[in-house]
Amino acid sequence: MSDPATTAAAAQVFSPEDEALLRESLRRCSPATLEAALAYRQGKDAKHLPAVVIGIIERFVDPELRPKLATGEDDLRLVEDLGIDSLTMMEIVMMVEEVVQMQINNEELRNLRTVGDVKTFIDCKARGLPLPKPSKFLPIEGIAAVMPIQPPFLFLTEALVGATSATAKYKISGQEFFLQGHFKDNPVMPASIMLESLGQLGVLYLLEGHPPEAGKMVGPGTIFFTSCEGVRCHRVCKPGDLLSLAVKPKRLKMPLATFEGSIRVGQEKAVVVEEFTLTFGYVEAAAPLPAPVTEAAPTPPPAEPLRVAAGT
Repeated sequence: MSDPATTAAAAQVFSPEDEALLRESLRRCSPATLEAALAYRQGKDAKHLPAVVIGIIERFVDPELRPKLATGEDDLRLVEDLGIDSLTMMEIVMMVEEVVQMQINNEELRNLRTVGDVKTFIDCKARGLPLPKPSKFLPIEGIAAVMPIQPPFLFLTEALVGATSATAKYKISGQEFFLQGHFKDNPVMPASIMLESLGQLGVLYLLEGHPPEAGKMVGPGTIFFTSCEGVRCHRVCKPGDLLSLAVKPKRLKMPLATFEGSIRVGQEKAVVVEEFTLTFGYVEAAAPLPAPVTEAAPTPPPAEPLRVAAGT
């Protein structure tokens, strides 16, 4: 909750000239964006920042991609889902700097991959809070390298793991072994497998996103599924569908980690899980390997002159 004295002081320094400049800067943004920006500049209440950030991003996104932003999904990827290249990102950053009056270092932008990353980053900057650990992108090879679950029972083909959530993709190819009999002449992704995929994303979060105790790490062989509650299936998923998975930890204290999860296909809800719980344990973190000592290669003996055999 904002301090009344701080709010009053902020309102006093926001002059009519400042408002005119703000309106000019946001003239091509939506009225809702301008309203949120005015509210933020007048009161410095960070609750208005998400609407400002989303509105500015929308200004630079192609019109046909803007409906994606309206869903409010934080896992939308800036490049892959919204087509924002590096130059466009710089334009967005410059406008955010101007509107909310903060300085953003270019180096700080390297790890912003999703809409949620941008919103969290701006919020932390505005509040003077430490910046969160950047999200980590893992292709299928990176996922398989750390997961105890392996193909053909691994249902994550790429993932983005952050400090407070994880998202992933999985495309149903139609070649999955379980589709051969589920169902006859009508392949449908089993709901139990979709729940399994969310559980796998929870495992990946524990291994790559959860900060363990000093000198410890989550043991891959210690993680097991224990329970789930409030599972709702909203859509049949079939070959060709691209599943977008998301999990967020709700309670996390060793040996239990409870998550909420969801799966979408495009903008349609497929599965919602109010809670699922994994059990896990810590193991000793492996000490970093010492740098190899390289010895100078021995000097080769001088080459002998080439001898050509005489023909007989």
